[in-house]
Amino acid sequence: MSPDWGPVVVAVVLFILLSPGLLFQVPARSRVMEFGNMATSGISILVHAVLFFCVLTILVVAIGIHIHVN
Repeated sequence: MSPDWGPVVVAVVLFILLSPGLLFQVPARSRVMEFGNMATSGISILVHAVLFFCVLTILVVAIGIHIHVN
């Protein structure tokens, strides 16, 4: 039986995409959402962590993404 790399790949991709300030930041300093500002705050880190956990749970548990490499 080969190991399941699906959760690892999904977690790495989501970690990169949901890094606060890289693509977007919720909440931003002056608006609700800003794109590509490369700045962050404590509340923004919390919001992005909750988004990461929710999306990861949906993709890995509910949808069941599996990648098996022989």
